[in-house]
Amino acid sequence: MIKFIHTADIHFGMENYGRIDPTTGIHTRLLDFHKALSFCIDTALQEQVDFFLFCGDAYKTAHPSPTQQKLLMESFLRLQEAHIPIVIIVGNHDHPLSFGRAHSLDLFGQIPLKGFHVISKPRIINLETKNGTVQIVGIPWPTRTNIATNTIHAHKSSEQITDYISQAVANIIKDYAMQLNPTIPSVLAGHLTVSSGIFSGSEKRAIYGTDPVLLPSQLAIKPFDYVALGHLHRHQNLNPNGYPAIIYSGSIERIDFGERKEEKGFCIVSIEEKNKTYYRFVKTPIRPFIQMEIHLQANSDQTKQIIKHIEQYAIESAVVKIIYHVPADQPDTVDIKALLQACSGAMYVAAIVPVRPIITRARRTGLQTTTTFEQLLASYFNNKPEFTEQKQAIIDRAQELYELAQQQQDTINETLEDI
Repeated sequence: MIKFIHTADIHFGMENYGRIDPTTGIHTRLLDFHKALSFCIDTALQEQVDFFLFCGDAYKTAHPSPTQQKLLMESFLRLQEAHIPIVIIVGNHDHPLSFGRAHSLDLFGQIPLKGFHVISKPRIINLETKNGTVQIVGIPWPTRTNIATNTIHAHKSSEQITDYISQAVANIIKDYAMQLNPTIPSVLAGHLTVSSGIFSGSEKRAIYGTDPVLLPSQLAIKPFDYVALGHLHRHQNLNPNGYPAIIYSGSIERIDFGERKEEKGFCIVSIEEKNKTYYRFVKTPIRPFIQMEIHLQANSDQTKQIIKHIEQYAIESAVVKIIYHVPADQPDTVDIKALLQACSGAMYVAAIVPVRPIITRARRTGLQTTTTFEQLLASYFNNKPEFTEQKQAIIDRAQELYELAQQQQDTINETLEDI
């Protein structure tokens, strides 16, 4: 039996919520991601896995800070010291997207230590483990930079280039599958987008519609025993009723509030024999993300209503967002300082957002130069139902004042002419 860890989307550098930890000097969110990865490494050591498969996106950007690189290096060296081979697939966040520039994971392929296998171009690895050989087809993130600058594709649209890349990747996978020994355990590992995959949170805005997309049927082919994917942050099996399973391990920590309801973790995969593979999802310790939405009641202290709602949640060490709806025709009297005090146990308050109902304004009646004063008044009061009973009396009085003003203006004009 061959056992391995499948994980992806570590995303060191996601520091959108949090603060600097006074003990370490490191951002609290970076510490959260490092804690989750350390749990994954601990599990790999305890389970004595045959290899560790990481399917891309180690960092938020292709230009990680020295601190981020140090933490990742320390984590992977723990595996190397335990003689656990590490297979690394380069993801889109790891790639600089510029010709000739090293990607952020290049370092692991250059250090003079055994056990690191970095896949930055599609290829096959025959990995020798303590329990036998496993064939791994590695497919990194398919960049479009070189294709877009090639004169052959100069007149193609962005959509045509995306379709071309999708088909090219599918053909590469098919060709490599035909080269594999059908009697040896085989794994397809990639950083890819599958058509039936479910996006999470910010992914929907950031990548939907621009990724090369593959069909599940282009991945679940013989002789693969397991398809390990990275890129989408939600853990999911895209081939639940077939073989092999097509698995996104998901990110190891929550990226934003769009992922607040999702469990995070990694997979332990066991290939017991050819065509007989099992996996289980292991949850990582993650930071709670709590989003509260309160519809305030009129004629009651707004701040007290929100604080009472906050007290219903276990906000200790959580990232908190509060959305409150202000009743129609009511002023916003919420005391923000009092809310922050009520949330003092939280790790971070991401936002306190008021929502007010949209007020439909009465459409103004169109005016013309031929409109008389009396018609103008009548038009105005037709849009003021609260003055229905007094309407005619007000119009009559206004008409009297208007005529009086006209008489006074005529007298002034006559006087000016005599002068």
